Amino acid sequence: RVFGRNAAAVSEALRGAVAHLPVDINPRQPRRNSFEVSLVKEDGSTVELWSGIGKGPPRKLKFPQPEAVVEALRSSLA
Repeated sequence: RVFGRNAAAVSEALRGAVAHLPVDINPRQPRRNSFEVSLVKEDGSTVELWSGIGKGPPRKLKFPQPEAVVEALRSSLA
């Protein structure tokens, strides 16, 4: 549940920041107990916007603030 709530918050923030941005949650089987956000560019390259792997405890450090992911997205698109 925690992963789903955080994924929904981040995807909503990303959609609000960039119009017509397609957001897929777990297009492949996710790593267990991990939270990552990646940008797949039109050329097929991948840019990691957030990774909670190696963060925590406490568990809340594994999840980003949605604003931090939006900022990383904007800098990756610039």
